[in-house]
This record gives sequence, C-alpha cells and structure tokens, in this order.
Amino acid sequence: VQLQASGGGLVQPGGSLRLSCAASGTFRSINAMRWYRQAPGKQRELVAGISSTYFTVYQDSVKGRFTISRDNAKNAVHLHMNNLKPEDTAVYYCYADIMKDRVAESTYWGQGTLVTVSS
Repeated sequence: VQLQASGGGLVQPGGSLRLSCAASGTFRSINAMRWYRQAPGKQRELVAGISSTYFTVYQDSVKGRFTISRDNAKNAVHLHMNNLKPEDTAVYYCYADIMKDRVAESTYWGQGTLVTVSS
C-alpha cells in the first residue's frame, strides 16, 4: 500500500492551493485520513482529519480557511487551502489508517509535498 501526495507549490499570501493524496495497492477499506505539516525547525502537527463517516477536525489556525474532503471511490483525500499565510509554509504529509483485511489496521504516510507561501 502506498500514499501518493501532490499539489504543493509556491503561492502568494492570500492565495489558494489544493493538495491531493491517493492510496494505491491492495486493501479492504480506509478509515481515518489526515493531513499533517512540518515547518522548518518545528514538530509535525495535525492540520485536518476526516473519518470514514466524514466527521472532520481542524487545527484552530486553519479553521475557516482549509477544507478537508475525501473521495472514497478514488481512495483519495484532498485539502483545499484558501487565504494562505506565510505561517502555512511547511511540508504537508497525508496519513491514512488502512484496513488490509477485516481485523488488521495499519498506518501509512505519504511522501510529503512542500507548500511555500511567500510574496
């Protein structure tokens, strides 16, 4: 099983980006999907998460600006980021709890995609 993230890049303050992450391989289902980020010199932190029943959670600093969504048919999770700020600059990682069979759940991480917010 692999997670492949995409969509990062350079954007000006106030701009928007959409990150995507898709799972590939053989598995039964995907439970929670999340986006984390890690800025230089800082610890990795949770940005947003979405459950299999579409319950969402957000870090306070991104509420009202970021929206997490998932497409179960494509085994994908997206992060729509609006009104980006320089402090959003970080490497963004997708995360998924994946059921390979009826009882075994494993955690997977994507490779990270860099988001740079700068004028």
